[in-house]
Amino acid sequence: MARVVLHDNPLAPIYDVSAAMKAPAAGRPIWIAPQTHHPTPEVVAYRLRFALDEEATVRVHVSADERYVLWLDGKRIGRGPERGVRQAWFYDSYDLALAAGDHVLVAQVWHLGELAPQAQVSIAPGFLLVAAPPYAPLLSTGSAPWEVKPIGGFSFEMPRITGPAPWFTGANQITDARIFPWGIETGAGEGWEAVTVRREDARAFLGHIAAHVLRPTTLPAQLAVNRRAGTVRYAAEHVGPWIDPQSLFVQPGASDAVMVRAWQEVVDERAPLSVPAQRRVQIVLDLEHYVCAYPQLVLSGGRGATITWCWAEALFLDAEGRMKGQRDDVEGRFFVAPRRDVFRPDGGAGRRFESLWWRAGRFMQLLVETADEPLTIDSINLEETRYPLEMESRIATADGRLDGIVPLALRTLQMCAHETYIDCPYYEQLMFVGDTRLEALTTYAITRDDRLARKALTLFDLSRQANGLTLAHTPSRDDAIFPPFALWWIAMVHDYALWRDDRAFVAGLLPGVRAVLDGFLSMVNPDGLLQAPAGWNFVDWATGWTLGVPPDGGQGISGLLNWHLVYALTLAAQLEAWAGEPELARRFKRHRQQLAARIAAQFWDEERGLFADDLAHEHFSEHTQCLALLSGALSDEQWERIGQGLLDDPGLTRTTISFTHYLFEAYRLLGFADAVFERLKLWFDLPVQGFKTTPERPEPTRSDCHGWGAHPLFHSFATILGIRPADFGFRRVEIAPLLGPLTSISGSLVHPSGQIEVRLQVADGGLRGSISLPAGVHGTLRYGGTICELVAGVQQMISMEHNHR
Repeated sequence: MARVVLHDNPLAPIYDVSAAMKAPAAGRPIWIAPQTHHPTPEVVAYRLRFALDEEATVRVHVSADERYVLWLDGKRIGRGPERGVRQAWFYDSYDLALAAGDHVLVAQVWHLGELAPQAQVSIAPGFLLVAAPPYAPLLSTGSAPWEVKPIGGFSFEMPRITGPAPWFTGANQITDARIFPWGIETGAGEGWEAVTVRREDARAFLGHIAAHVLRPTTLPAQLAVNRRAGTVRYAAEHVGPWIDPQSLFVQPGASDAVMVRAWQEVVDERAPLSVPAQRRVQIVLDLEHYVCAYPQLVLSGGRGATITWCWAEALFLDAEGRMKGQRDDVEGRFFVAPRRDVFRPDGGAGRRFESLWWRAGRFMQLLVETADEPLTIDSINLEETRYPLEMESRIATADGRLDGIVPLALRTLQMCAHETYIDCPYYEQLMFVGDTRLEALTTYAITRDDRLARKALTLFDLSRQANGLTLAHTPSRDDAIFPPFALWWIAMVHDYALWRDDRAFVAGLLPGVRAVLDGFLSMVNPDGLLQAPAGWNFVDWATGWTLGVPPDGGQGISGLLNWHLVYALTLAAQLEAWAGEPELARRFKRHRQQLAARIAAQFWDEERGLFADDLAHEHFSEHTQCLALLSGALSDEQWERIGQGLLDDPGLTRTTISFTHYLFEAYRLLGFADAVFERLKLWFDLPVQGFKTTPERPEPTRSDCHGWGAHPLFHSFATILGIRPADFGFRRVEIAPLLGPLTSISGSLVHPSGQIEVRLQVADGGLRGSISLPAGVHGTLRYGGTICELVAGVQQMISMEHNHR
């Protein structure tokens, strides 16, 4: 049963009214729902029994609100739909290979409402299946005799908000096997009822816009592979009731070696394990990597037992969950677990429990409490899930520290790539522009697969508000405005235009770019400076900044925010010129020049040779200097003095993990190779501290896996090895390595036309090596003040001057 990605939209609205009226009902995308309204949260099953006279392959298009799992003849064939918004509600397409005879389709569909993850949008609960002709009357919702029944046994509770609570990832799940209708995936059981039809039609009929504007899925299926549940690090009986199962101490020296071996046998699928009646057992498992997965537990017997499956990124030094320390440590720590699932067996054999949504972390804790019957643990498994993002580029250096952060950053990016990019898997699972810009850039450097980035660009474009600004995160059930993030979306469009040769797609985003900038320009005050826009003007988790907002970034006039607008105007002018809109390019250049001149007059501090963050010249940051440099609007003198200040001024507020990307971009322009490696020390130290992924911010950090922290992977290729597009569409390449202390480096970076191969060695004061460019690609090599022209094919370089700072 193959899931397919379409390049057209067979369920697109029909704008011809007469054609819409004549279209057969069986071919229309008609949603179904239960006749009886059930309160949220709601989990139901839809069933269709049908027969074929002969074998056939049938294409079906499937969606649900909110989500579904689809089975054919008891075998799961897919999960979905891919997350979207009202203006882009996605459906999945499958080619079903059907033998002649009887079949049954079953869809488990749930609608959790406010208990769902924040990124899960809902319009109106229901299920949709449209079969391609001539099978539409036989299979499609709205024409075929689908039935529905509620699925009992599920309940949900929000995590208690304390310490490191996951704020936006949805409710914890409780599954009671005594109520759950086992065998539902086969369509078995009684209580099935006729459905009601919701004639949404997904057509612009008589000007109507459907509640769900249907689009075909843009992404391949999410990864779904079995993963071993790790290593048992602790196993012990627990005396007395659980005082607080959300925060349990792992007692040093209490682990039972015999129990550890027995539980490891289960984890390794070598033997089941029996927990006697009237016992409480605490088990801690170490996955040894960061993992996003659906937990799967098979149990027999044990009626009245309770199994609580807890997840954590790391264990804590305190019961409140605020300090972590060494990430590898288990004993003598607190397992603080607001994210957990509860399973309650009914005494049946081979009961398979699974959560509706995936969980995330490195450590798992099983709390088993039996009643009057022994419980058999048949198996403990994980089904790992994420976007199938894999490394196609490669890099190797003579520095083990740099080589060591490549897999760590890659794993971070993978864990933050699902049906959208997300900021973090454990705490929020939201796609923020500021995070996504860095995640998408890193994606371009390691793979040709840009589908996730294209989806992000599109969804943010659809999120624009009446003032022109994009939302800070989407999809989402709420509207949040972080004004600087709308400017980062413009940078995302510029990035895509550089790294991918797709002028039509970029041109379709330019009206949004213009709307964002017009919104910001309307906020320029009579003095010609940007007044801090309404919203959360988050920039970075810098020390001394309240909630990540720079000085005067709340309601005043911030030098940093003004330079950010200049930077965005620079990028937009370049995009307009490339798109063939010289008048608009000149307009943005004019605004850029005017604003830059006013900033220089008000924020330049001659004594320090830096731009201030505020009009009073009391605060200075690396952030403001970086954006001023990146804007390209400085005089030569300002350029030189700011560069020196970035290296030598100890009073600058320093960038943290996310904004250090822009510091690296500034260092690259300035040629400060050694400074790049100095600031990479934060990442170099992560493996020693036990990190498997990159954190959100310097210690004490909340999230141990945050996508924006993966950007050193991008800089390994684009800054240190130095391979970047030199023109839109990556038709020209510039290779400008910043080797710092490295004496050799080699790598291969993906290019739309092939691979760019680079091998470099510093010897005898010069640069030696070879470069290979794909057919049709040319460019330049820049190193130590020397420029060498590059052509397609292999070329050798010798004795280029070595000069780094």
